[in-house]
Amino acid sequence: MIGNKRHRLTSIIGSDLLRYDKLPLLLLISVLISAILVITTTYQTRRLTAEREQIGLEQNLLDIEWRNLILEENTLGGHSGIEHIATEQLKMQYVDQSKEHIVVQP
Repeated sequence: MIGNKRHRLTSIIGSDLLRYDKLPLLLLISVLISAILVITTTYQTRRLTAEREQIGLEQNLLDIEWRNLILEENTLGGHSGIEHIATEQLKMQYVDQSKEHIVVQP
């Protein structure tokens, strides 16, 4: 005769897995762990790739700014060279405000 006692399907499957089939349970757990590790590794790889691209863009901007600053430095340095030639070779000097005369035409 079949008893009137009701059993839950999940408890029956769980007890059977623990009692008889330990290898498939171990394989299931190892597959789940490896899947989680693959997902984590893929996420980290994509994040690091995006970060590397961002750093590359920042590097390009900084290189452009550096070139512009070198051009500006050379341009400003050229003016000081002209000033040096004017004061040393041509004996030019700045005019004092007391000696300065402003001519206004009507």
